[in-house]
Amino acid sequence: MRVVHVITRLIVGGAQENTLATVFGLRSRAGVEVKLISGPTYGSEGSLEGEARRVPGLLEIVPSLVRPVHPLKDVLAYRALVKRFKVLKPDIVHTHSGKAGVLGRLAAHRARVPVIVHTLHGPSFGPFQSAPANALFCAAERLAGRHTTQFIAVADCLIRQYLAAGIGQPQQYTRIYSGFDVRSFADAHNDPAWRSRWGIQADDIVVGKIARLFKLKGHEDLFRDAPAIVRDQPNIKFVLVGDGPWRARWEAEARRLGLAQHFVFAGLVPPAEVPRWVGIMDMLVHLSRREGLPRALPQALAAGRPVVAYDCDGAGEVCRDRETGFLLPPGSNIAPAVSSLARDAELRRRMGETGREWVLREFDVEVMVHRIWETYQKLKSAAGNA
Repeated sequence: MRVVHVITRLIVGGAQENTLATVFGLRSRAGVEVKLISGPTYGSEGSLEGEARRVPGLLEIVPSLVRPVHPLKDVLAYRALVKRFKVLKPDIVHTHSGKAGVLGRLAAHRARVPVIVHTLHGPSFGPFQSAPANALFCAAERLAGRHTTQFIAVADCLIRQYLAAGIGQPQQYTRIYSGFDVRSFADAHNDPAWRSRWGIQADDIVVGKIARLFKLKGHEDLFRDAPAIVRDQPNIKFVLVGDGPWRARWEAEARRLGLAQHFVFAGLVPPAEVPRWVGIMDMLVHLSRREGLPRALPQALAAGRPVVAYDCDGAGEVCRDRETGFLLPPGSNIAPAVSSLARDAELRRRMGETGREWVLREFDVEVMVHRIWETYQKLKSAAGNA
């Protein structure tokens, strides 16, 4: 079985980590040949290209495959993908992310690839963007959807959203949670030396946030409510794991609020180092306005840490209100929830442990790869019998 995965870029992010984990996992299956095609990766959000290049010949870069809408480059990328698919002759093309998802599926159809799979990591359209952009991306998804054999969604909410938009039929959707190395998080511990290195005292309560420092990630709400949280709990430290174009803005905001000593900017952290950071957290907040199912939530729960999250997209499928954390309407004041957890160690323990067993079972990377492999086999068999 020959499989080609296509993604727009390999920044440090959930969709990209999911894709690499899938590609690496499939390579261990007998009789499977895997190729990964990506656009170029650049900027402050980091790159996973080095991880992919550890396997010689695995990664191909298509320079014209870029994230912004660019008519000329988009045509060139489409043609390049058609050409590569005709040469590689894959049994399955599996696309990820918005731009690669649309161009990759259309190119696979043109190249007569028998099975075309697309993973929904997050919504390509919705209230987070303007009406013209929303109409454009929704139309593009409908067009690509007509040439999609199967959708894999990382959250049930995405299936509902895409069906409501008239994209595909219910039988074309499969929900497979985005897996990760759950053991590394389950084994994470509160390392006193690591806390001390970052100026965090033994009795400080650490509120973590794992997200790119960019729009729609909810940092503005965290800084809005931080003064009230600190007034109630002076030993609070906020640890921001991630980097991005808005880092200077949030560093300046921490200084403006007089809270610089309460914020730790960890910067860009390689995926393998994230468990170390989660280990020193007492809770995790996730305030994004656009996400499929944020991996940071099950990662925190795998480590037994409770979560505070906005009820956006798939967050509610992991953050069960008052069971594994506090689930709040987007834009809510998070201070009461954070303060409640900060002052009650037993509540933190109980909520964190409630979600741990379920996460360890459902989000194991091997479980994800096996379910994707089973899906491939069924689709390839059906295509052969068509």
